[in-house]
Amino acid sequence: MADPEKSGTREDRKTRLTVLVALSANLLIAVAKAVGGLIAGSPALLSEAAHSVADSLNEVFLLAALHRSRRPADRQHPFGYGKERFFWSLLAAVGIFVMGGCFSFFQGFEALTGPAPKETHSGYVAGLVVLGVALLAEGGSLVRAVLQVRAQPGEGIGSDPALRTVLAEDSTAVLGVLLAAGGMVLHMVTGGIVWEASASLAIGALLVYVAYRLGKTAREQLIGEAVDPELRREILELLDSQPEIDYVAALHTMRLGMDSTLVAARIDLAPGIESEALELVSERIKKAIKDAWPEADQIFLDVVEVPAGVRE
Repeated sequence: MADPEKSGTREDRKTRLTVLVALSANLLIAVAKAVGGLIAGSPALLSEAAHSVADSLNEVFLLAALHRSRRPADRQHPFGYGKERFFWSLLAAVGIFVMGGCFSFFQGFEALTGPAPKETHSGYVAGLVVLGVALLAEGGSLVRAVLQVRAQPGEGIGSDPALRTVLAEDSTAVLGVLLAAGGMVLHMVTGGIVWEASASLAIGALLVYVAYRLGKTAREQLIGEAVDPELRREILELLDSQPEIDYVAALHTMRLGMDSTLVAARIDLAPGIESEALELVSERIKKAIKDAWPEADQIFLDVVEVPAGVRE
């Protein structure tokens, strides 16, 4: 069976490369969008520039998460630093909301209520060219993220908050570019700024929604999320199948990181087990759990006596 720590390290390298690809693309196109937006006087393009700046900062957060979450356990943090990844992913969600969503709303409202910007046909053409390049860059980053997700076993996207954030950012970036381009084209054709303002507001609403979903998931993981119900059922079945266990009174699980899970069970042992053999029985059961689920690296068994009348 593969070593989960080495496997996790390999996945981290792939995720780090995916984040770096996304960061490079976002930094490049953020500058291009900002310059194009100022030249064209386009609120939609400036909203997209803010979107790319927010994504770039968030990818710095994710790189910090990848580095800090792999620190070994110490006296102050005996279960390790795996939840660092959840914390930095939460900050990335806040960054999407504040820097991307709020600025896009500001640009949209300013376009609707402020003086009409100076429009030039050449400036808008340059802006659309910038958006075309951005679409290619964001699309390439999105394809890489999707391929890595599909290569992961199991749920894939649900397991790695850093990869999930990159995938969400790249997906919304592609949609944002299409919205901005649509708003600019309709503005050029009709002469109405309302189309670009609407595109900015739509980009802001999209970013706020994505930030909410990412933040909600990161919050649940950060405060202590159990394993999925199917995995919990399998662990419970394994415990019930052990000949030394008469009854499982309680089973609690919590994800501590990408490849670290806590399993705590209160068990009533079958009659006749000598106290001298108790430790050997406990170690054998822990090994059975660890062999079946290598990520279960923190296993605690509490031996209790449960009266037959109170068992479910």
